[in-house]
Amino acid sequence: MRLFRRCTRISILSLLAISVFTPVFLLSFRFKNLNSDASRDFVEDLSILKHRIDAQANSAVQQEEVEGLKGPHLVVYRDGDHGSLVGLDENDRRHKAENVNLLQSNGTTYGGQEKSQQNLSEQKVSPYREKEKSRPEGVQHSRSIQSHPRRPLDEKVKEMKDKVIRAKAYLSFAPPDSNSHFVKEIKLRIKELERAMGDVTKDSGLSRRATQKMKAMDGTLLKASRIYPDCSAMVNTLRAMTYNAEELLRSQRDQTSFLVQLTARTTPKGLHCLSMRLTTEYFTLQPEEREFPNQHKLRDPDLYHFAVFSDNVLACSVVVNSAVSTAKDPEKIVFHIVTDSLNLPAMSMWFLMNPPGKATIQIQSIDGFEWLLIKYNEDQLKQKGLDPRYASALNHLRFYLPDIFPSVNKIVFLDHDVVVRKDLTRLWHINIKGKVNGAVETCVEGEPSFRRMDMFINFTDPSVATRFDANTCTWAYGMNVFDLQEWRKRNLTALYHKYLELGSKRPLLKAGSLPLGWMTFYKHTHALDRTWHLLGLGYDSGVTRAQIEQAAVIHYDGVMKPWLDIGIQKYKSYWNKHVSYEHPYLQQCNLHE
Repeated sequence: MRLFRRCTRISILSLLAISVFTPVFLLSFRFKNLNSDASRDFVEDLSILKHRIDAQANSAVQQEEVEGLKGPHLVVYRDGDHGSLVGLDENDRRHKAENVNLLQSNGTTYGGQEKSQQNLSEQKVSPYREKEKSRPEGVQHSRSIQSHPRRPLDEKVKEMKDKVIRAKAYLSFAPPDSNSHFVKEIKLRIKELERAMGDVTKDSGLSRRATQKMKAMDGTLLKASRIYPDCSAMVNTLRAMTYNAEELLRSQRDQTSFLVQLTARTTPKGLHCLSMRLTTEYFTLQPEEREFPNQHKLRDPDLYHFAVFSDNVLACSVVVNSAVSTAKDPEKIVFHIVTDSLNLPAMSMWFLMNPPGKATIQIQSIDGFEWLLIKYNEDQLKQKGLDPRYASALNHLRFYLPDIFPSVNKIVFLDHDVVVRKDLTRLWHINIKGKVNGAVETCVEGEPSFRRMDMFINFTDPSVATRFDANTCTWAYGMNVFDLQEWRKRNLTALYHKYLELGSKRPLLKAGSLPLGWMTFYKHTHALDRTWHLLGLGYDSGVTRAQIEQAAVIHYDGVMKPWLDIGIQKYKSYWNKHVSYEHPYLQQCNLHE
């Protein structure tokens, strides 16, 4: 019995021991497996994290390379993108058409203003692409077909230039001294394609040979992409750098043009100061002290009469001083200066203080011509334009010379931005063969002063196309000799008035007096020798010293006037020669060479 109980007790204890230690053993084994798996997973997580960090680092490096660079919106050699390409090119062309550069325009009333609309174009292109992506495939295809006739005229030219840039980028990856077959081939393709393009700017100017050379370049670029398979990022970076450089250049050109135009339209502080001082001094004079001498010569038809219409005191003084200093008989010269009422006191005071030697001078205000306001509506003397100089009545007063000087038979009209270098009284002895206007022509192609009538006059208008020939030689304002007797016979002032009225009703011509002059004096102009009048000193830095020495009159037409800081420096000495910078008023107003 005891043995039985003892065995029973041992078996029970054994079962208890087994029931206690077995779970402990199993749990310890399980924990061991779990720790090994977790360690393995942790190592794997670390490797994944490392790869992610490396990928992010590589991405950051690539992003740093092109940071600040903006790639072109359109790739010209990509198919299916003609719709947005046309939209962008049309905006550019419209922008250029609206901002025609008139820096070289003749006279004092012309000047263009450019203003960049690049940001607006970018905003328009992006939404268009989003819409194209959201459209069904068939709709997009239809859109491409509709826009195909409106494809840009220089698409292939841009594509060729783009391929040359890519080829040069691949060529730069080769070792400097490499003379391999591939290097020779790509150099040959670049040379051939550049020679085939030449100076062509439109697709219509490309020959069939150019298209063949472009296909050959495609094959070479394909080889290059295989030799350098990892260069796509570098090529994109180079393309983005080129695009941004071009955009920066375009933006700076727009800014430069705008600032030049702003400067040209603004009166310098020194000239404003001079005008104010002269005006103040003028009103301190007694009425009898304001009279000019030799006023009996003003209506003598046997003398040499010159007319200048301006509101610039210093410019008028240069014209008068240079003309009188070069004249053989200065006592026979009569200058008629017409200005506005605001500048009349300053203009009068300057010539009272600085009389032009033996010559006679007359200062008048346009507001004093009561007959002009009665005979013609003042509003019709003005043209609509953004530039206030277009709306100036002084700008169009030249068309009323016979009415302003009824007793004068012949007169020389000078712009205020000219310098006289030779005796102009010889103009009275030139036979202009019954014509009204004697002027220097500007119809020589290739010269900076070249003008055509259809540049300023709308020949799509039937009334213009039937009356005028677009190929008729044009001429310049600035130095003109007018036969006022012939002018009165032909009643050309009424003809001018007719064209001015037509231009106010429909887009007939550009603002300014030059196109109106071409129309008014059409077939009434005699061509003078080109040495009488030299153009371009206000916009063309290529005018030579020899040309200036031969010219009787040099003209600073354009916006770079010699009294402005933006004037061409090498031509300023011819103008400064006739300015009395030692004058106390000029010194006080900080006007100096």
